[in-house]
Amino acid sequence: MASAIAAKLMALSTLRRKQAKNFTVRICTMESDLEFSCEVKWKGKDLFDLVCRTLGLRETWFFGLQYEIKDTVAWLKMDKKVLDQEVPKEEPIILHFLAKFYPEDAEEELVQDATQHLFFLQVKNKILEEEIHCPPEASVLLASYAVHAKYGDYDAKLHKPGFLSQEELLPKRVFNLYQMTAEMWEERITACYAEHRGRTRDEAEMEYLKIAQDLDMYGVNYFFIRNKKGTDLLLGVDALGLHIYEPHNRLTPKCSFPWNEIRNISYSEKEFAIKPLYKKTNVFKFNSSRLRVNKLILQLCIGNHDLFVRRRRVDCLEVQQMKAQAKEERARKQLERQRLEREKQREKHLREEAERARDDLERRLRQLKEEADMANEALMRSEQTADLLAEKAQIAEEEAQLLAQKAAEAGLETQRIKVRALRGQEERRAMEQKMLEAEMLALKMAEESERRAKEAEQLKQDLQEARESERRAKNKLLEITSQAVGPPQPPLADLMPQDLSFSRENLSFDFKDTDMKRLSMEIEKEKVEYMEKSKHLQEQLNELKTEIESLKLKERETPLDILHNQNTEQGTSKHSNFKKVSMAYTLKPMCINTQTSIEYI
Repeated sequence: MASAIAAKLMALSTLRRKQAKNFTVRICTMESDLEFSCEVKWKGKDLFDLVCRTLGLRETWFFGLQYEIKDTVAWLKMDKKVLDQEVPKEEPIILHFLAKFYPEDAEEELVQDATQHLFFLQVKNKILEEEIHCPPEASVLLASYAVHAKYGDYDAKLHKPGFLSQEELLPKRVFNLYQMTAEMWEERITACYAEHRGRTRDEAEMEYLKIAQDLDMYGVNYFFIRNKKGTDLLLGVDALGLHIYEPHNRLTPKCSFPWNEIRNISYSEKEFAIKPLYKKTNVFKFNSSRLRVNKLILQLCIGNHDLFVRRRRVDCLEVQQMKAQAKEERARKQLERQRLEREKQREKHLREEAERARDDLERRLRQLKEEADMANEALMRSEQTADLLAEKAQIAEEEAQLLAQKAAEAGLETQRIKVRALRGQEERRAMEQKMLEAEMLALKMAEESERRAKEAEQLKQDLQEARESERRAKNKLLEITSQAVGPPQPPLADLMPQDLSFSRENLSFDFKDTDMKRLSMEIEKEKVEYMEKSKHLQEQLNELKTEIESLKLKERETPLDILHNQNTEQGTSKHSNFKKVSMAYTLKPMCINTQTSIEYI
């Protein structure tokens, strides 16, 4: 039991020692992050080779492992242990797998597709982050190749407007430079993208790199330096040589030193000296205040110079094999692409034939359907025609029976008319007799009318004479009252002339009782008809008011509407008020005030 416990303790201690000898590293590539467990004794080359094997890279000389230190960057040295360098001490240790050196001609030097893809991602990121200046028109063209590398050939059915709305394709500087919307930029990128049909992803990425490598800031690493006079300058290191820039202009160098014209680069503490190949050319000296930056400059100079010399020599056996394999792979891919293209064309041709056959079948089906519909319609019309004919026959039979019935009725009516004609003759003779009597009556009434007119004329004359006698009597009365008080005067009646007295009998008209009754009946009849019409009109108005009352908006009533409703409820109107006033004036007597004017009491 004790021996078993001791064995477990020894195993646990051994495991702890083994764990203490390992550390974790996180490698960040342009596509993904990788984590590795490394041994403490590992050098930078051990870790670098592990990453390259994991990624399947054989062109390892372009890449390196970069880490951040204070406010600058550094590259992991291959010949020193990882933990002995100034890498971050917190685990996992974060390192970036990036291209350290750039090719002069991407199409000629980049052999592997994986290498090409990593370069494409890194250069694209630098352009979008504006670390590499790119003109707007070149940005649009590069964006179209980036879209092709991601989405393949353009298809109008799949790639509809707005499919690039979430993609970052242009530098923000380009967006701010023009008064163009994102939709307008997308339209131009899509127009270029549609022209790249037939290219593979690798070909699109290579076209991207071929355009990008002609940009002025492509592959250049910039460092702040000072010359012997203390002037601030920029040193640019790239695959072609060393370049000196003014601080505000990173595009156009003031002078350049190609690698093939540099005899020596010496470094002593903070001072660099570039010795040209030609002795007559002055030595260019500059210094940098930071030791880490000086070491980085020296690394980049050595690496770029080595690659510059290597490009101009015969490729080593490994590179030749890689190029041969890449060439065979490209040829194979080309054949495969051609085969696929032929298959696509054949499938397209078969699909078009199938679509044509389908269209023919659909057209034939539509035609048969139309013919069937027409036959059904004809059948329905024939059935309807038969029904109509049967109905017409029945109607004709009923009409014949009706005509026979009417003919019998017409015979009976003829007999009745003959009887009525006989009766009509007798009635006509009676009517003629009545007409004669009516004419006689009319003559009598005309004579009576003339007599009455003469009587009325006589009455008018009598009235004139009476008025004249009254006037003379008044004048006589005024003469008498104007004199002094005398003996008692006789009554006014005694002074009235005797010829003024006439009886009411002379003014009466001798109407017959039958005429008065007839006139009263006509007046009563008209009054009843008027009352019935008024009642019917009032009912119509009330009915219309009830129908529209539910649709009325009380809040929109005008003051006049409110007054009208109140009058209707109270039963008052202009005519009723007028009648009341007229009756008041009629009932009150009228007198004359001789001093002022006429007034009502």
